[in-house]
Amino acid sequence: MRDSFVFLAEGFEDIEAITVIDVLRRAGMNVKTVSITRSLQVRSAHGVTMTADLLFDATHFTDPDWLILPGGMPGATNLFEFDPLAGLLRRQMDAPDGHIAAICAAPAVVLGQLGLLEGRPATCYPGFEKYCTGARMIDSPVVATEKMVLGNGPANALSWALAIVKAACGEQTRTAVANGMLLYPADEDRSGCDFG
Repeated sequence: MRDSFVFLAEGFEDIEAITVIDVLRRAGMNVKTVSITRSLQVRSAHGVTMTADLLFDATHFTDPDWLILPGGMPGATNLFEFDPLAGLLRRQMDAPDGHIAAICAAPAVVLGQLGLLEGRPATCYPGFEKYCTGARMIDSPVVATEKMVLGNGPANALSWALAIVKAACGEQTRTAVANGMLLYPADEDRSGCDFG
């Protein structure tokens, strides 16, 4: 299985980053965390310091499977303003088997402002839709397409992560991970449902 990368910027949303890392690793995916700063230690939006596996500037992104963007503010803005990531995201969209996942403010602030949502269905944290120029906005916790899995916010981080697992590894693996985490009902696909 190819490597997938979760990008951490100062001010990332804690639950979105930790949830996707945990769930994808439970599914057996090769997930590495990448700091876009000059330090492996990255501070979240809520003051939690996380140690990344890699520094962006010291990493070769050869044929990545998934590029994953947690939201949070100013995390999403910091991701958008980091030019090397923008180039990597554009190449990933052009790759025949490249995938991108983003949640909360990141679909809008990063992907929308880079023009990567043009003509595509999308969701994001309410109030950020103005950055999604040309996207077909859907009021849904998760929007999954062939190239992207997008989520709308922290409360749906688990649904978003399980949707990535389904896209990457199939329904059987998604169900096994959900069952192992005691997500009920165990036999129902809730990757697009609101738990509220």
